[in-house]
Amino acid sequence: MDIAIGSDHFGYTLKEAVKQFLLELGHNVVDYGCKDCEEVDYPDVAFRVATDIRDQKYSRGILICGTGIGVCIAANKVPGVRAAVCHDTYSAERARKSNNAQILAMGAKIIGEEVAKKVVKEWLESEFSGGRSLRKVKKIDAHEKALNSTNHSTNGGV
Repeated sequence: MDIAIGSDHFGYTLKEAVKQFLLELGHNVVDYGCKDCEEVDYPDVAFRVATDIRDQKYSRGILICGTGIGVCIAANKVPGVRAAVCHDTYSAERARKSNNAQILAMGAKIIGEEVAKKVVKEWLESEFSGGRSLRKVKKIDAHEKALNSTNHSTNGGV
């Protein structure tokens, strides 16, 4: 699977460990940074990863910051993207099976490396189940499209 990964400076060390784990599992990984522990604004990385996930350049994305919350909020601002913060395997499974989340967000100050690997593995092995969840995901998508249509028509297409 082709996976985009990115972090801010707080998530750098965990990102590197997760990246190595993904490579060991045989996945192709594209690293969006950061490249060291120097300060980076998480929205910059999250927007780039989320945009390329939306544009289907990669199957899935993983974002890491201090708590996972900031990168998740930023990624979810990209239309067509569903990101979920997960720090346990059950949440990771449900993020995929019930919500069809394309991006997994984690917090390096919240989760340890070994648990993060288990969360990533569960998330990668889970697939969207459809069923009753499909109706709910479609409602989210329709609402997002309606909001984007309204925003474009009221602000001159910007």
